[in-house]
Amino acid sequence: MRIVINKVIRILICSDILLQSGWGLIGPIFAIFLTKQIQGGNLKMVGLVAATYWITKSVVQPFVAHYLDKNHGEKDDFTFLIAGMCVANCIPFGYIFSTQPWHIFILEIIRGMAMACVVPTWSGIFTRHIDKGREAFSWSLESTGLGFAAGIAGATGGILASLVSFKIVFVLVGTFGLASSLLLLLVRKHIFLHNHFKPGVPPSEKPF
Repeated sequence: MRIVINKVIRILICSDILLQSGWGLIGPIFAIFLTKQIQGGNLKMVGLVAATYWITKSVVQPFVAHYLDKNHGEKDDFTFLIAGMCVANCIPFGYIFSTQPWHIFILEIIRGMAMACVVPTWSGIFTRHIDKGREAFSWSLESTGLGFAAGIAGATGGILASLVSFKIVFVLVGTFGLASSLLLLLVRKHIFLHNHFKPGVPPSEKPF
């Protein structure tokens, strides 16, 4: 039996897979980069860098989501989504020029704020446009796609870092991410100007 998924959901999933394919390249090598390429970098710093991103994102995200929920329609959501994606995906280029710990911490604060704009808006748009009766299947496609992307990218990132350099990997991450951002522009004509939906699917947390 043929199962059809609407254009908005397809593009959102493809964009997310492309995004994960890029950031997944960093996963297995970022700790090594911090300890080997950043002056004074150590395992303590690795943990603090991760904490900086997640705490920043967690603090800012509810305020962004609350503001967007008060403004009916998806225009604001889409604007925050695109802006957040573009900012977050420029961060890998900043890693290239980083030499001091504070460089990394500043970049992670910016990335955390940017992703605080991305996660609730992406999930909100996905939820509003999901096909009735295909909720579980649509979310399973998203999860399955991210799983494959993360697995393949993780292996590829480690190989690339050993064969070329961290800088090349960071350029690829940024390039994949910006391509993911541009892909989202294909759905701008399909966003809702006003709320006319019944939310029924909880948003999922992104692994980055």
